[in-house]
Amino acid sequence: MTQASLTPTTEHRRIAFIGAGNMPRAIISGLVSSGYPADMIYASNPSQGKLDALAADFGINVNNHNHAVVQAAEVIVLSVKPQLMEKVCSDLASLDLSQKLILTIAAGVEAHKYAEYLQQEIKLIRTMPNTPAQLGLALTGLYSAQELSQADRDYATAAMKAIGEVVWLEREAELDNVIACAGSSVAYFFLFAEAMQNTAVDMGVKPEDARSMIQQAMLGAAQMLVHNSDTSAEQLRHNVTSKGGTTAAAINTFQEGGLEPLVDSAMKNCVKRAQEMAKLF
Repeated sequence: MTQASLTPTTEHRRIAFIGAGNMPRAIISGLVSSGYPADMIYASNPSQGKLDALAADFGINVNNHNHAVVQAAEVIVLSVKPQLMEKVCSDLASLDLSQKLILTIAAGVEAHKYAEYLQQEIKLIRTMPNTPAQLGLALTGLYSAQELSQADRDYATAAMKAIGEVVWLEREAELDNVIACAGSSVAYFFLFAEAMQNTAVDMGVKPEDARSMIQQAMLGAAQMLVHNSDTSAEQLRHNVTSKGGTTAAAINTFQEGGLEPLVDSAMKNCVKRAQEMAKLF
């Protein structure tokens, strides 16, 4: 796994999104905000309402027919649910996709399946963004089983950098680790915040005050990790924890309750489930 350091390229290709849900919307928003020409972005979806919203908000091209946007574009982003992927790809199999770069944001569908579904050799990159893409704070893992041109790698890197940070992976299995560390983990933090807020309310804190304090503390902690990248999380924790103090009392309770082995088990079960899902498609 290598952190991408490339600054966004100025190369713009005609790009089509098959699917118009929250994640493609977030990517389109990031692209347009970063200066990508809206008239070079296309989207298709059965729901006219979602297409109308994309056209109104970002000025992109929309169409109900997948074939129309695929034929117009040089880059195709397959952004439908994993259980719909085979059906959508089979419908596109009659088109010549050999010269197009295909990105997919579907979890669980392994790279080799796409050539099978599309019935032809293709240039494919699997990508795994997470929901903070909505704020331009995503972490996206990218993987390709093929030897892509540097231009294709640079393009994919720049496109995903429009919504946050990027890591290229050497093995497809590492995408499951991205899910455990970045994709699903967003919900871990929400769960922790939820538990803290519920207890604060039980202790008499107003719900809105509890949320405000907890979310600001989480934001501050995250920024401390970012701005002190040479300092381990363990050391940052020690810096806050005075021996025999209030923080120590809370940390000791977490550790005595088995927080660390619980996190270990949760993350490994996340990876296990991702592996199980891959067998379904």
